[in-house]
Amino acid sequence: MYWYVKDFLELSGYNHYEISNFSKAGKESKHNLNCWNQEEYIGFGLAAHSYIDGLRFCNISNLEEYIKNINNLEFNKNKIIEEKQTKEDMEKEFMMLGFRKIEGVDISKFKEKYLENPIFLYRKELDKLAKEGLIEVDLNNIKLTNKGLDLANLVFEEFV
Repeated sequence: MYWYVKDFLELSGYNHYEISNFSKAGKESKHNLNCWNQEEYIGFGLAAHSYIDGLRFCNISNLEEYIKNINNLEFNKNKIIEEKQTKEDMEKEFMMLGFRKIEGVDISKFKEKYLENPIFLYRKELDKLAKEGLIEVDLNNIKLTNKGLDLANLVFEEFV
């Protein structure tokens, strides 16, 4: 069914730009791509989530407490830290999130952001995945094959 729908949508002018999404040109989800590109975002308001400098946090979900903290100028009481990533965590996440995009992991962006070559850094994982036919590597990108699209969770597991 997935491949039938994929073919139908592409023949209808939709671009398959991430594993589970298609769009007309220029209408891709900016929010999703922001997440898959590991960009920062900030959420405002009750239960809103943010990601800044490797720190994931959310605001509390209790409205009365949230308002009380604002009225008392105790803004930090509204923040719940969910995760503080190390550089290694961020590198692995960059890989995993990059595989959500059909274009895959941009090697030059990884190098620019982390000053490391992902092909060298993850040579064992990438070699295994390539031998299993789940990924392909070219000069610019590391991306899922058609088989990899079907079995993407196996690829993600290598970077968790």
